Amino acid sequence: MALHAVSPAAAASPPCALSSARLPQRPDIRKPLTVVILHNSGAVLRHATNEEIEEEKMIVEEQAKEKMEKAIETVQSNFNTVRTGRANPSMLDRIEVEYYGTPVNLKTIAQINTPDATSLLIQPYDKSCLKLIEKAIVAANIGVTPSNDGEVIRVTVPPLTSDRRKEMTKNVAKLSEEGKVAIRNIRRDAIKAYDKLEKKITDEYMKKVEAIQKQKEQELSKV
Repeated sequence: MALHAVSPAAAASPPCALSSARLPQRPDIRKPLTVVILHNSGAVLRHATNEEIEEEKMIVEEQAKEKMEKAIETVQSNFNTVRTGRANPSMLDRIEVEYYGTPVNLKTIAQINTPDATSLLIQPYDKSCLKLIEKAIVAANIGVTPSNDGEVIRVTVPPLTSDRRKEMTKNVAKLSEEGKVAIRNIRRDAIKAYDKLEKKITDEYMKKVEAIQKQKEQELSKV
């Protein structure tokens, strides 16, 4: 006897179609879970057991954790773009250059090095885009001034002033809050998925109560 989980659409198909269909390994948690038991004589449908629903809850939790980890990675990536007092190539991560009419990330058209703690050296693969890169860095308003010598672009990272430090601190707080909002949204979606599974269990037992009620009423109706 083999046990498989299928969606309601697949469960509604004739038994012959079910036995030959490719069943998904991980059922869609957003839809009611139906279990198909395949016998030699055909297919028998039944509702999922509590154990199977608990397994689905574990899947919901795992998926939520994976999404939250990605949210943390995004926050860290955003933090890397915030300039501190030291030169770091990641501070240019979000800069896009209009290259032949198409916006492209700076790192895809140039090599960026840190010759020392206070400067960046940008070497474009195509020297014809030096001015475009210089323009993009200025427009990014990250608190640095690029210097174009016709061969490379040098960027000196000045020490943060008190006002600039406060501004960057506020920016970090804003990026942090965005990360927290993303995590809360993931949590909300996971709770909704949990609630659907819990409601399914409740509905099944309510139907059992109604069934035994109907049975008792039939007994009472007999003369």
